[in-house]
Parts: sequence; structure tokens; C-alpha cells
Amino acid sequence: MSNQGKSAPILIGMMGAGKTTLGKLLARRLGFAFVDSDHEIEAQTGVRIRDIFEIEGEATFRAREHKALEQLLGRRNTVLATGGGIVLLPENRALLKAHPPVVYLHAQPQRLWERLHHDRSRPLLQTADPQAKLAQLYAERDPFYRAVASHIFETGEAPLDQLADKVLNALQSGS
Repeated sequence: MSNQGKSAPILIGMMGAGKTTLGKLLARRLGFAFVDSDHEIEAQTGVRIRDIFEIEGEATFRAREHKALEQLLGRRNTVLATGGGIVLLPENRALLKAHPPVVYLHAQPQRLWERLHHDRSRPLLQTADPQAKLAQLYAERDPFYRAVASHIFETGEAPLDQLADKVLNALQSGS
């Protein structure tokens, strides 16, 4: 598929929403590069995200995440998948709003839990009740995702190829 007339989307949403998986597919179809902001932070620091959280704390990670977002938004023809907490800082929300199209991949907490309950790499879910934590994170973040999104798509209801088609059609039509 030609990338004529298509913008490179920024994908936002909760952990487990499918940002990386869909982002890779969209990049392939558009003929664009793909980058995951969390993977970029890991590459720059040489440390896993969960280790940054453990050693330096969430506030330091969010500062690193902000710097990475600033750098990554300057790349052309790149589909960007962001970390789930990217919307927590007001300055990140402002950056995202200024760089449409921003695609919110929405999934209900129960669906996210079904996808994530075996994943031990998520630092924010390393609690006594990770399912309750996931629901809490969703409640906190969903309004922020909606505030910066130019497009919102439900994930997990249609096959990945169909979701990619919907996203690309929306980007092409500008709707």
C-alpha cells in the first residue's frame, strides 16, 4: 500500500491494548519505520523498563519517557507506539495533541487482564492485586487518552488485519 496521503500515526493506550503489534503492521502497510518508545528508552539506557522503575522510580522513568517522546516526534514516516503512561504528564499530552494523528487503542480492563495476567514484565502490575491495579490505571488514564486522541478504536473485537484497515481508512479520509 502506498503511503501517499497517509500520516504516520502515534498509538496510545493501556498496556496490552496492542500498540506494538498493530504499530508494526501499520508501519509495514504504510512502508514506514516502526518504533516503540519503551524499546527506544531501553536501547538508550541499556536497561529494561522494569529495572528503571525499580532502581530510579516512576518519576525518573516518566522524565526519560518525555525526552524520548520529544525526540521521536521529530522522526518522519515513523509509526510510533507509546508506553501506556505517556499521557500522565501534561507536557506529553500537549506534545501528542500537537502531532496528530493520535490513535487511542481502547480495550476494557477485563480484556486487558486476559492478555496480561501471565506477563511478569509490567512493573506497575507487580502488586498483590494486579487486576485491581489495572482497573485503577485504566480509570486514571482513559480520560487522558480520550483528550488527546484524534481517533479511537476498540481492540480485540476484530481481527488485527481488519483493525489495521479501519485505522488506515480513517487516516486516509481524515475522519
